[in-house]
Amino acid sequence: MKGKQIIKTGAVFGMLAVGIGAFGAHGLKDILDETGRAETFETAVKYHFYHSLAIFLIGILALVKPTWHKLSTAAMLMVVGIIIFSGSLYFLSLTGITWLGAITPLGGVAFIAGWILIFLAASNKND
Repeated sequence: MKGKQIIKTGAVFGMLAVGIGAFGAHGLKDILDETGRAETFETAVKYHFYHSLAIFLIGILALVKPTWHKLSTAAMLMVVGIIIFSGSLYFLSLTGITWLGAITPLGGVAFIAGWILIFLAASNKND
């Protein structure tokens, strides 16, 4: 992915985070309160939104520093992290299927790997 594509991806994921968060707070409030999973849903929304912002900022950084090639992979890892981490928590919150919690850490690993790649890109001695 190039800088503009990464920015667009961050914008789409940010839009989804706001929409899902609002829907959870209003449209799903009764279900989440009944299942006791409102806090889990809120955690999913937080990580979704934080990493949407990270993707957006990675896109801007990719435009400014086009030689930092690891940024594209970092953005993709953030996307994978949102889908696995937040997605599994959203699903768990709504269905109560607890075994899904077992895959949530894989999304966390993707987030961590993305942050590591940003660090490595910024550590490039040739730039």
